[in-house]
Amino acid sequence: MTADNPLDRLDDDDYPAYTMGRAAEMLGTTPAFLRAIGEARLITPLRSEGGHRRYSRYQLRIAARARELVDQGTSVEAACRIVVLEDQLEEAQRMNEELRAAASQPQHSTDA
Repeated sequence: MTADNPLDRLDDDDYPAYTMGRAAEMLGTTPAFLRAIGEARLITPLRSEGGHRRYSRYQLRIAARARELVDQGTSVEAACRIVVLEDQLEEAQRMNEELRAAASQPQHSTDA
């Protein structure tokens, strides 16, 4: 398969493959919820040539986490902030682990 093959997009988590209606259906929520988390800037859907919102699988996973928090009684705004903070924490932990792994590697001396 070449890089220009449209079928390659099937495995792309960032490809905006889902319409708002389909995304809402998959998440068991409403288009209004997706608009609300978009307004809160948790996710920014891409727009089709006709101006319709399109969502990626990655965005749907983020939206699903926000919906989970809202279902537990958290406001949409707070849920969005929690999801952002969880993502930042996960990234910081990943970076910390990489730094620890690099620090545990033997250092080569450049002194002659």
